Amino acid sequence: MSKKLNLTLHVWRQKGPTVAGDFVKYAANGIDDHMSFLEMLDVVNEGLIGKGDDPIAFDHDCREGICGSCGVMINGVAHGPRKATTACQLHMRVFHDGDEIWIEPWRAAAFPVIKDLVVNRGALDRIVQAGGYVSVRSGSAPDANSIAVSKNDADLAMDAAQCIGCGACVAACPNASASLFTSAKISHLSLLPQGGPEREDRVRRMVLQHDAELFGSCTQHGECEAACPKQISINFIARMNGDFIKTALTANSSLKSREGQ
Repeated sequence: MSKKLNLTLHVWRQKGPTVAGDFVKYAANGIDDHMSFLEMLDVVNEGLIGKGDDPIAFDHDCREGICGSCGVMINGVAHGPRKATTACQLHMRVFHDGDEIWIEPWRAAAFPVIKDLVVNRGALDRIVQAGGYVSVRSGSAPDANSIAVSKNDADLAMDAAQCIGCGACVAACPNASASLFTSAKISHLSLLPQGGPEREDRVRRMVLQHDAELFGSCTQHGECEAACPKQISINFIARMNGDFIKTALTANSSLKSREGQ
């Protein structure tokens, strides 16, 4: 049986990237505890629109925890208090009648605010774009057993491929690092034979692009792993760092060899 909640929301409102923002207080009354967090915001927005006020802007798309579009800080926690859950899959039953909820956007230099709770996460797209391509034949799908892949590598690659690019790792990290995101995108290709030919160039380009986007460096706080709705392990960061060091050493050795000729 559902319950009705009366809540007080403190929502970050900001009209644009060059305009100062602030928290605005709203009453969210009669909220069904079966609603998702985004459905609750829909109800609040319907009330605002009915009064002729500007609705709260927030990102959303699939609302099934798949696309990675949603993402807000809820009481200081990326995606809210429930572990391994996106904001769109967070249900209001985790809150209690009379609660005060603080809602704000991701905070990072690389994620400039567009409006209210919406930030520009294009930096993550540019990191992926820097990775280039994989040298595989396009066309019909190859036979599943044509390229042997060990179960351990296949499982690890699938774990990394679960990253939905929501940016929670960046928002949770005290350094605003995107190392977990970058390492997941690198690892899910480098672990498979198809990603082998571009492995060295890929890790170099993507790590350099990460730094160029003004993300911070990883200092192993582990907040990224704790906030990730797909529970991606920080072990992928260690794998990425190892690959990057190997690439740098290989490039340095090649340079010395050419200079010696």
